[in-house]
Amino acid sequence: MNTNYYAVIMAGGIGSRFWPVSTSQFPKQFHDMLGTGQSLLQKTCSRLTKLVPPQNIRILTNERYLELTLEQLPEINQSQVILEPAMRNTAPCILMAAMKIQKENPEAMMLVAPSDHWIEDETAFQTDVATCFERCSNEDHLLTLGIPPAFPNTGYGYIESASEAANAIKKVEQFREKPDYETAKKFVAARNFYWNAGIFIWSVESITKAFETHMPVMHALFSEGKPVYNTSEENDFVRNNYEKAENISIDYAIMEKADNVFVKEAGFDWNDLGTWGALHDKLSVNSHENATVRATLHAADAEGNMIYTEQNKLVVLDGLKDYIVVDKEGVLMIYPKTKEQDIKKLVADVRQQYGDQYI
Repeated sequence: MNTNYYAVIMAGGIGSRFWPVSTSQFPKQFHDMLGTGQSLLQKTCSRLTKLVPPQNIRILTNERYLELTLEQLPEINQSQVILEPAMRNTAPCILMAAMKIQKENPEAMMLVAPSDHWIEDETAFQTDVATCFERCSNEDHLLTLGIPPAFPNTGYGYIESASEAANAIKKVEQFREKPDYETAKKFVAARNFYWNAGIFIWSVESITKAFETHMPVMHALFSEGKPVYNTSEENDFVRNNYEKAENISIDYAIMEKADNVFVKEAGFDWNDLGTWGALHDKLSVNSHENATVRATLHAADAEGNMIYTEQNKLVVLDGLKDYIVVDKEGVLMIYPKTKEQDIKKLVADVRQQYGDQYI
């Protein structure tokens, strides 16, 4: 196993569209959302340690989730957990992680991956990542894995690549925002558009150089910490300076600005598990398109429903179509799947009316 390979797992999000299961105190990446016996974070870490030495795994998360992270990943020590004292989107934490890794190993190749995605064909994933690591070790490339779109999804951002069909790795022409349905259909028909999965591969040298070029203020801020990274003095520096960083995503900060961005078409199936509907699509369903996690379902005139129970429980449905049914201690939610994008607003409404006890 190549000791220059590192992986950074992004595990700081709240996943509010999976409320009431995902809460600010216990977000979705720490839950076994599919009933497999492993949380999404555990599954992601297990997948990456087949390619990256376990000691080279880094977990990026909010400081409130340190104990949860260490509890779920006993093979990870606390020095491998990079804590964000403030929410500043993905660019600042990725830069800080890159600088810490670079100080440890200037030759490092770095993969950045979300903690809450589902990948079925892990062998194909490992093959794709190995190909990208190899390219980035020889070229000054910022690489991303693009998912061939299975249908005109309007909930994902898209990556438009150059159309040279013979190349496995293609130059990125531009990143496109979430489209309307007609535009998404055109993207799919064009055959050179990919879903943006937020999986990145680069050398630490390439990504820190990109920040120096395109985000000089942020680069200068975190460069001040180089003398103390990976030492006992690091925490004080981060606590005093991290919140000064601009709140911006890696896409806006770097990927949409740099001219050395390339995309590798993914050879694996992928689901970002971003909503209850996405979970429904991933799970095996019965003849009436009802999907369950842990529940035993007794249904009549019920179809297209997503049923999730915290414990094994008999759930009886009659006359319900395309609903999300979630039974969790303290909260029962019965909500239309067609309104799943409104769950974030629902969470805000619940907080305003009842405080934080259910959030």
